[in-house]
Amino acid sequence: MKHPDDGELFNRLEAEMTADPGADVVDLDKARAARESTPTDPASDDPTTAVMVDRPAPTATGPGYLGRLAAAKRRDVVPVWLRSTSELRTAAAWVARHYAHSVGYHALRSPVYAARPTLQAPAGAAKFVGGTMRWAADREGEPVRLAAVRREDAAEYLKLSRQRDGRVRLRVLVSVLAMFVGLGAALAIYVLAPGWLQALSVSAVVLALGYAGRKADDPVIHRAVELPTASKLTSDIVLRALGSLGIPAINQAQGKGRDGFEFTAPITRDGPGWRAEGNLPFGVTVTDIIERRERLASGLRRPLGCVWPEAVPNEHTGHLVLWVGDQDMSKAKKPAWPLLKSGSVDLFKPVAFGTDQRGRWVEITLMYIAAVIGAIPRMGKTFLLRLLLLIAALDPRAELHTYDLKGTGDLDPVGNAVSYRHRAGDEEEDIEYAVRDLRALREELRRRAKMIRSLPRDICPESKVTSELASKKSLGLHPIVVGVDECQVWFEHDKYGKELEEICTDLVKRGPATGIVLLLATQRPDAKALPTGISANASARFCLKVMGQLENDMVLGTSAYKRGVRATMFSWADKGIHYFVGEGADARIVGSVYVDAPAAEAIGARARKARELAGTLSGYALGEEPEPDESAAYDLLRDILAVVPADEPKVWSETVVARLAELRPEVYDGWDPEGLAAALKPHGISTIQVGRRVNGKVVNRRGIDRSHIIAAIAERDGNRDAG
Repeated sequence: MKHPDDGELFNRLEAEMTADPGADVVDLDKARAARESTPTDPASDDPTTAVMVDRPAPTATGPGYLGRLAAAKRRDVVPVWLRSTSELRTAAAWVARHYAHSVGYHALRSPVYAARPTLQAPAGAAKFVGGTMRWAADREGEPVRLAAVRREDAAEYLKLSRQRDGRVRLRVLVSVLAMFVGLGAALAIYVLAPGWLQALSVSAVVLALGYAGRKADDPVIHRAVELPTASKLTSDIVLRALGSLGIPAINQAQGKGRDGFEFTAPITRDGPGWRAEGNLPFGVTVTDIIERRERLASGLRRPLGCVWPEAVPNEHTGHLVLWVGDQDMSKAKKPAWPLLKSGSVDLFKPVAFGTDQRGRWVEITLMYIAAVIGAIPRMGKTFLLRLLLLIAALDPRAELHTYDLKGTGDLDPVGNAVSYRHRAGDEEEDIEYAVRDLRALREELRRRAKMIRSLPRDICPESKVTSELASKKSLGLHPIVVGVDECQVWFEHDKYGKELEEICTDLVKRGPATGIVLLLATQRPDAKALPTGISANASARFCLKVMGQLENDMVLGTSAYKRGVRATMFSWADKGIHYFVGEGADARIVGSVYVDAPAAEAIGARARKARELAGTLSGYALGEEPEPDESAAYDLLRDILAVVPADEPKVWSETVVARLAELRPEVYDGWDPEGLAAALKPHGISTIQVGRRVNGKVVNRRGIDRSHIIAAIAERDGNRDAG
């Protein structure tokens, strides 16, 4: 219907558009035709030429059928748990233990199960007789007849009464016939049947009456095992949970009738839980889901420790894998650790140290790594360090250096049993003990580097220690594992902090190839407690719960927090659960094996016995104290002044080390220019370029400036006097 004012309205609009010189009336049909006929060559010289952004689709787009097949992901025909012998053995053992427990539980209670129906049989008989009488009297129809009486509906009442009379006559007849048949059968069994059939019949009647007389809140047979109440994960539950996160893109899609999540695979069982996989809406990342893990758990109606969203390596950032466990990861029963009661270790091969969310073993190879463990207090950091040291102790070739700077004795089960060097505490003598040990380790590092360099290529083709080389005692290339708890005490020490940092940095960078492993644990993972030179070069990282992004990235690496690898999401109950980065894989969530103090002492005793048989037990474990550090009685800076006269303001480093070796061969023999530079760095002295004329040509080499040595001595002595 046309509105009477339409003509006036359109006339006014046309007048206004005509009055505006910048306004044009566009014919849409002509504009579309012009756009379709416009050249699409981007190299056209006409700046006004329109360029088609979305070109017409060709007849064939993307790879062909064979190309798509070649790039397709083939799902496993045989499940992972069925291909793994250990997982299959573990599953079979769990099933066997479950049914063995159930059989034993019910067998022990079978007399009680028989007594309960007998005691409840009279009540069951009363219920049976009463129920039969109510049925024969048509008591179920009585409320309807009473309602007709209250309405004073005579016709309806008479109709219901006639119907009741017919029912009662039929039901009484059936009851009488059943009574005679039952009594006749009972009499026949009593007279004619053998004794076993009579006993069976009586038992059946008693059990039936006992079952009828049971109480609703007191079942006859109790459950032997309380099964988890976790419900099956379905697509509706996942979509409901994602919609509860408050992410606009998901909510908008669901508001328009779409799912807001594209499932790329069916929801399946994956270990002790369910796995859902799919693509989030455009612009939504897995990190957005991880940030809302608590709300996701609420939407799934599952405990927080059961819900683990994660990204997929080599996929786009919107591809989500959601694993929902049957039990909280921190409370789920873990399989028995293979090394708990028996077995030995080859540090050059992978060893299981924990399980992932699905209960599968996660392995680590301790050789060729340097590791950092970070966490807030009371989250299992020290226990994890001790576990790694226990693994190292089970290799009889390994030489352990253990330092418990917290001073509580948590590392004593390892240190007292097998360690070559061990200290518990942060007193001044403990720090000096560690400094002397690390100086010796630095010299050992240099010796090993020279040894590896001198070996033939057919024996050492990759220029690093191998298991075969470590077994040859004559080479002295056995594994050395250094474990330090609360390492921030070292690096923050006012006197030896810089030197300890310098040596540890060197061990982290060059130690793995020479068979030296450094394991550092701290509850303050910041730049001061964990120097960047160490954290940046650690190839294995273990991050338990931390409180912020800075601590998270200090342990797990720069931008780990932005990539969704966030140890801040762990709860206070997730003790021992951590992100593990290493073994050439992306970050994984691992629950480390829990080994308490008595079990740790038993493993330490087993490791000690293996060393005694192999003849490798030495050092602290045998009560041997380290030899006195002869270099501690001398002053490097003053020795340099003694060999560099005042008329030589600048000297090459190679000249200095040669003169120092002549001065004190027992201390400086074997030093090289790099060693001199490393020894001077803790004093705040750096080597410089020194030019000297040799055969008429100027030759530049690294050296020292004598004035820098004098200034460092003056500053050091002044600080001592001030102290």
